[in-house]
Amino acid sequence: MTRRPDRGGAPTLATVAAEAGVSRQTVSNALNSPDLLRPETLTRVQEAIERLGYSPNRAARNLRTRASHLIGLRVEPAVEDSANALMDRFLHSLVESTRDAGYHVLLFTCGQVGADASLDAGTAEAVTAEADPMDGYDELLRSAAVDAFLLTDTYRGNPQAAWLEERGVPFVAFGRPWGDPAARHPWVDVDGRAGVMLAVDHLVERGHERIAWVGWQKGSYIGEDRRSGWADRLHEHGLSTSRLSARGDDTLDFGRRAAHALLDSEHPTAFVCGSDTLAMGVLRALHERDLTPGPELSVVGFDDSLAAQVCSPGLTSVRQPLEQVAVEIVKHLGDLLAHRPLTELGRTLVPTLSVRATT
Repeated sequence: MTRRPDRGGAPTLATVAAEAGVSRQTVSNALNSPDLLRPETLTRVQEAIERLGYSPNRAARNLRTRASHLIGLRVEPAVEDSANALMDRFLHSLVESTRDAGYHVLLFTCGQVGADASLDAGTAEAVTAEADPMDGYDELLRSAAVDAFLLTDTYRGNPQAAWLEERGVPFVAFGRPWGDPAARHPWVDVDGRAGVMLAVDHLVERGHERIAWVGWQKGSYIGEDRRSGWADRLHEHGLSTSRLSARGDDTLDFGRRAAHALLDSEHPTAFVCGSDTLAMGVLRALHERDLTPGPELSVVGFDDSLAAQVCSPGLTSVRQPLEQVAVEIVKHLGDLLAHRPLTELGRTLVPTLSVRATT
């Protein structure tokens, strides 16, 4: 018969350790690395877990298979002055795909493993100075809480990939390893450059020749990749990009200020933006000037967020195939965890253009 702890509340690692007469590290080893323990010690910990009812389902599964069937994903706090919720749509697709494959997603955030968290859909480079990029990873590994991780911050210099690779921890990245051609981990990304080229073609077909770019700061690999689609495609159409580009923070306020400045000095007839957040800022500037976005003064965003779909007028936006991204990521995770050879390390998917009233 299972005995619950004398004191109220669920049993913890510490109560199991006290019951078995071992250290908390020994209990952690029993869950994560049972081969490190002597058989009699492992048996004593197992019996204590059973008596106390300590996470019986996961504990029993870990002791039998050393698998939790959980995929760890760290999420960042929501960013103020942002209209984007890209990661919400991605997370929903990821949960469905992992569930179909027999896995579940464990969310964690800075300083609080397993806590509820808001999702940040800003640039991958937007990491706050206060946040430790490795916060939470070590604790999850030591507690055997996850089988693998999914990384969504793939900016150059991010230590997460190298830290996990050094420890032999399986992981897949949503985003290519920018600036690291020697990277050997699997990844899935969306071709932002191709998406912006779709936007430029769409505007040129509607007769625009003065097409401005409002994007992220120059240090952003993702932002510069998207901007190259704007610049190269305009040049292919024989159109100028001179003085038509603005770079800054991924906020509504910067999009608004950039639009005012470009309208005052360069008189563009269309704007292509690096995100829906920036595009919403451009729309705000047009409203402040009593200008109506549409075929003659067009605005295109990037991400096809919920805000783009429900604002009035509806925002034309580049749509990332997040559902397919999630499917490809789960395929990679399944191959890693089953120790199957990877047929390809990287996969780049092509976005589409959702056309609405702003063009």
